Amino acid sequence: MSEKPYALVVLVSGSGSNLQAIMDAIAGGTLDAQIACVVSNKRKAYALERAENASIPTHVAPLKPYLREGHTREQYDVDLAQVINGYAPDLIVLAGWMHIVSAAFLDVIQAPVINLHPALPGTFPGTHAIERAYEAFQRGEISQSGCMVHHVIPEIDAGEVITQAIVPFTAGESLDDYETRIHAAEHRIIVEAVRQIQLAKA
Repeated sequence: MSEKPYALVVLVSGSGSNLQAIMDAIAGGTLDAQIACVVSNKRKAYALERAENASIPTHVAPLKPYLREGHTREQYDVDLAQVINGYAPDLIVLAGWMHIVSAAFLDVIQAPVINLHPALPGTFPGTHAIERAYEAFQRGEISQSGCMVHHVIPEIDAGEVITQAIVPFTAGESLDDYETRIHAAEHRIIVEAVRQIQLAKA
């Protein structure tokens, strides 16, 4: 009997370009894993189309209807963690997941959780990190930023770093151009981080 594939559940909120990087690495044979499910909190996230086109199961979990029904945010996190546990993942990957992961989620989830964040360790936690870094560069405060993949803990973007990439600023480049270079680095390190954790477990 063949060994169970290394199973990932990927959480997304947007276009899913980082999801696509993982899918491409698996298809190309550079990452020996299988995506068991793609979860989105946005019904219209293009990431869901990417998954469906690749015959990957999807699960949509919008928060607002849940709150309207009288449930708490904590209960949403617990229920979502239980849904994810049902796929028996070896690793949960937050790849553009735009919800803060609570302690309630982490208490219930049965696999390690990692997050991709578009800033270097200890800098620009939370949302709009690329824009905030670019503005700091424009003010002459920094010369580089980058991205990292880290283990998820209740404190935002503060878990142990698995891998990172420095992306220096270039004089005169637009925010869009810099963002494009950050995303290219993200696509590389998200695959590298999954591979590192998988090899550490082997």
